[in-house]
Amino acid sequence: MIELDAEQQRARDWFESLRDSICAEFEAIEREAGSDAGFEYTPWDRTDPSGRPGGGGVRGVMKGKVFEKVGVNVSTVGGMFEGEFAKTIHGAGDDPRFFATGISLVAHMANPHVPAVHMNTRFLVTTKRWFGGGADLNPPIPYDEDTADFHAALKTACDAHDPDHYPRFRKWADEYFYIPHRKVHRGVGGIFYDHLEGDFEDNFAFTQDVGRAFLSIFPKLVRRRMGSEWTAGDLDRQRAWRGRYAEFNLVYDRGTLFGLKTGGNIDAILMSLPPVATWD
Repeated sequence: MIELDAEQQRARDWFESLRDSICAEFEAIEREAGSDAGFEYTPWDRTDPSGRPGGGGVRGVMKGKVFEKVGVNVSTVGGMFEGEFAKTIHGAGDDPRFFATGISLVAHMANPHVPAVHMNTRFLVTTKRWFGGGADLNPPIPYDEDTADFHAALKTACDAHDPDHYPRFRKWADEYFYIPHRKVHRGVGGIFYDHLEGDFEDNFAFTQDVGRAFLSIFPKLVRRRMGSEWTAGDLDRQRAWRGRYAEFNLVYDRGTLFGLKTGGNIDAILMSLPPVATWD
């Protein structure tokens, strides 16, 4: 086990409680669809390069009737960044010690009309302390109503803390969730923020509200679309789109790189990959 200070423990507790709330809601949706699918939880431990205990996490995955594959992972890790990687992390260039706790979620849906989604929030400590994360909607078949409602929920969460948050973090998401070699965005956007440091209480409260906003809106979108009729052409479109999603996560996603560079659980790191995808 790694030792946590009061702020680190509070952040860890929140991410784990948010995981529990989200998983319960997703399982409830499966019940509404006549499925008894539930999350399977796999704990994992990490050894730091120093040889000391480096924390760990729990990988949660459900494969059901509505959620073809959804992963909701929590982790709390710490120790030392190895080599040159430390210089790429905020506040770790001169001191490679770090702590990180967070939640990461990716849902790939069975019905092509139901949007896939990503949500991640985290608290990191190096020589600095900051929060980061966000959420973005990734529909194979976009609907303007869904996009508007998703963004409205995130804007409400942002506006409660700083009127500059939403326009800034929406722009950041548009720039980050972009596939340069395809010259397309990964989805219809959301918010993305990083290195949010300063007052712990304010930034923690904002990060909590991002999680609550996600929990308030995404299940509504799932219920809105999960009964829609779909065609073989819709399924082909979904699987081709998933190929683009996989390309982004394997080539550009910072979270994937962070997990691999810090000795995280491989199955947890790569749970974001879709169950079935196609390439022409």
